[in-house]
Amino acid sequence: MEDKKPLKRATELQPLSHDHHYALQLCWKIRTGFSKNIAVERIKLYTDWFFENSLAEHFKLEEQDVFTVLEPGNELVKRALLDHESLTTLFHAQLDVKENLEKIESLLKAHIRFEERELFAEVQKIATPQQLEKIEAAHAQDDFKEYDKDEFWL
Repeated sequence: MEDKKPLKRATELQPLSHDHHYALQLCWKIRTGFSKNIAVERIKLYTDWFFENSLAEHFKLEEQDVFTVLEPGNELVKRALLDHESLTTLFHAQLDVKENLEKIESLLKAHIRFEERELFAEVQKIATPQQLEKIEAAHAQDDFKEYDKDEFWL
Protein backbone atom coordinates (compact mmCIF):
# COMPACT_ATOMS: atom_id res chain seq x y z
CA MET A 1 0.00 0.00 0.00
CA GLU A 2 1.39 3.38 -1.02
CA ASP A 3 1.85 5.97 1.73
CA LYS A 4 0.12 9.17 0.57
CA LYS A 5 1.43 11.98 2.72
CA PRO A 6 0.23 15.48 1.95
CA LEU A 7 2.52 17.42 -0.37
CA LYS A 8 4.22 20.28 1.44
CA ARG A 9 3.29 23.50 -0.36
CA ALA A 10 6.20 25.23 -2.08
CA THR A 11 7.10 28.48 -0.35
CA GLU A 12 6.46 30.40 -3.57
CA LEU A 13 2.85 29.14 -3.72
CA GLN A 14 2.05 29.76 -0.06
CA PRO A 15 0.72 33.33 -0.58
CA LEU A 16 -1.86 31.91 -2.99
CA SER A 17 -2.85 29.37 -0.36
CA HIS A 18 -3.26 32.27 2.09
CA ASP A 19 -5.64 33.88 -0.42
CA HIS A 20 -7.56 30.63 -0.46
CA HIS A 21 -7.82 30.79 3.32
CA TYR A 22 -9.47 34.23 3.06
CA ALA A 23 -11.84 32.90 0.39
CA LEU A 24 -12.80 29.99 2.64
CA GLN A 25 -13.51 32.55 5.35
CA LEU A 26 -15.83 34.27 2.85
CA CYS A 27 -17.73 31.00 2.48
CA TRP A 28 -18.02 30.75 6.26
CA LYS A 29 -19.25 34.36 6.45
CA ILE A 30 -21.95 33.69 3.87
CA ARG A 31 -23.14 30.61 5.81
CA THR A 32 -22.99 32.52 9.09
CA GLY A 33 -24.95 35.42 7.60
CA PHE A 34 -27.69 33.05 6.50
CA SER A 35 -27.77 31.29 9.88
CA LYS A 36 -28.19 34.68 11.60
CA ASN A 37 -30.92 35.74 9.13
CA ILE A 38 -28.83 38.68 7.94
CA ALA A 39 -30.41 40.56 5.03
CA VAL A 40 -29.01 39.16 1.78
CA GLU A 41 -28.27 42.73 0.64
CA ARG A 42 -25.75 43.10 3.45
CA ILE A 43 -24.06 39.81 2.59
CA LYS A 44 -24.05 40.78 -1.11
CA LEU A 45 -22.33 44.10 -0.31
CA TYR A 46 -19.58 42.17 1.43
CA THR A 47 -19.20 39.55 -1.30
CA ASP A 48 -19.04 42.31 -3.94
CA TRP A 49 -16.32 44.05 -1.93
CA PHE A 50 -14.41 40.79 -1.47
CA PHE A 51 -14.54 39.95 -5.17
CA GLU A 52 -13.33 43.39 -6.25
CA ASN A 53 -10.64 43.73 -3.56
CA SER A 54 -9.26 40.20 -3.43
CA LEU A 55 -10.69 37.46 -5.59
CA ALA A 56 -10.64 39.12 -9.03
CA GLU A 57 -6.92 39.86 -8.68
CA HIS A 58 -6.28 36.36 -7.34
CA PHE A 59 -7.99 34.81 -10.38
CA LYS A 60 -5.94 37.03 -12.71
CA LEU A 61 -2.67 36.06 -11.03
CA GLU A 62 -3.48 32.36 -11.21
CA GLU A 63 -4.47 32.59 -14.87
CA GLN A 64 -1.38 34.57 -15.90
CA ASP A 65 1.32 33.02 -13.76
CA VAL A 66 0.22 29.71 -12.25
CA PHE A 67 -1.90 27.96 -14.88
CA THR A 68 0.66 28.73 -17.59
CA VAL A 69 3.11 26.36 -15.89
CA LEU A 70 1.00 23.48 -17.21
CA GLU A 71 0.67 22.61 -20.89
CA PRO A 72 -2.04 24.31 -23.00
CA GLY A 73 -5.29 22.35 -22.85
CA ASN A 74 -4.48 20.76 -19.49
CA GLU A 75 -7.69 19.34 -18.00
CA LEU A 76 -6.96 20.75 -14.53
CA VAL A 77 -6.52 24.23 -16.00
CA LYS A 78 -9.69 23.88 -18.08
CA ARG A 79 -11.65 23.04 -14.93
CA ALA A 80 -10.11 25.92 -12.97
CA LEU A 81 -10.85 28.42 -15.75
CA LEU A 82 -14.44 27.22 -15.98
CA ASP A 83 -14.78 27.64 -12.21
CA HIS A 84 -13.32 31.16 -12.41
CA GLU A 85 -15.79 32.07 -15.15
CA SER A 86 -18.75 30.59 -13.27
CA LEU A 87 -17.77 32.29 -10.01
CA THR A 88 -17.25 35.66 -11.73
CA THR A 89 -20.72 35.39 -13.28
CA LEU A 90 -22.25 34.53 -9.89
CA PHE A 91 -20.50 37.42 -8.13
CA HIS A 92 -21.74 39.88 -10.78
CA ALA A 93 -25.33 38.59 -10.87
CA GLN A 94 -27.89 41.01 -9.50
CA LEU A 95 -30.97 38.76 -9.61
CA ASP A 96 -31.73 35.78 -7.37
CA VAL A 97 -29.16 37.10 -4.90
CA LYS A 98 -29.74 34.56 -2.11
CA GLU A 99 -29.59 31.62 -4.52
CA ASN A 100 -26.41 32.99 -6.12
CA LEU A 101 -24.77 33.55 -2.73
CA GLU A 102 -25.52 29.92 -1.87
CA LYS A 103 -23.97 28.84 -5.18
CA ILE A 104 -20.91 31.03 -4.57
CA GLU A 105 -20.41 29.48 -1.15
CA SER A 106 -20.64 25.95 -2.52
CA LEU A 107 -18.66 26.40 -5.74
CA LEU A 108 -15.92 28.55 -4.21
CA LYS A 109 -15.30 26.04 -1.43
CA ALA A 110 -15.12 23.14 -3.91
CA HIS A 111 -12.92 25.18 -6.26
CA ILE A 112 -10.40 26.00 -3.54
CA ARG A 113 -10.21 22.37 -2.42
CA PHE A 114 -9.63 21.34 -6.06
CA GLU A 115 -6.88 23.89 -6.61
CA GLU A 116 -5.11 23.09 -3.34
CA ARG A 117 -5.33 19.30 -3.63
CA GLU A 118 -4.95 18.78 -7.37
CA LEU A 119 -3.98 21.77 -9.49
CA PHE A 120 -1.37 23.35 -7.19
CA ALA A 121 0.08 19.92 -6.46
CA GLU A 122 0.57 19.36 -10.20
CA VAL A 123 2.02 22.84 -10.73
CA GLN A 124 4.41 22.36 -7.85
CA LYS A 125 5.52 18.99 -9.24
CA ILE A 126 6.56 20.33 -12.65
CA ALA A 127 7.33 24.03 -12.17
CA THR A 128 10.89 25.17 -12.69
CA PRO A 129 12.58 27.29 -10.02
CA GLN A 130 12.24 30.27 -12.40
CA GLN A 131 8.49 29.71 -12.80
CA LEU A 132 8.05 29.48 -9.03
CA GLU A 133 10.07 32.69 -8.58
CA LYS A 134 7.83 34.45 -11.12
CA ILE A 135 4.71 33.33 -9.22
CA GLU A 136 6.22 34.50 -5.93
CA ALA A 137 7.19 37.88 -7.39
CA ALA A 138 3.70 38.40 -8.78
CA HIS A 139 2.20 37.87 -5.32
CA ALA A 140 4.95 39.25 -3.14
CA GLN A 141 2.96 40.32 -0.09
CA ASP A 142 -0.12 39.33 1.84
CA ASP A 143 -1.92 42.66 1.80
CA PHE A 144 -5.46 41.51 2.57
CA LYS A 145 -7.29 44.11 4.65
CA GLU A 146 -10.64 43.06 6.06
CA TYR A 147 -13.83 44.92 5.27
CA ASP A 148 -14.86 46.73 8.44
CA LYS A 149 -17.97 48.62 7.35
CA ASP A 150 -20.43 45.85 8.31
CA GLU A 151 -19.10 42.79 10.09
CA PHE A 152 -22.44 40.97 9.93
CA TRP A 153 -20.82 37.61 10.73
CA LEU A 154 -19.83 38.59 14.30
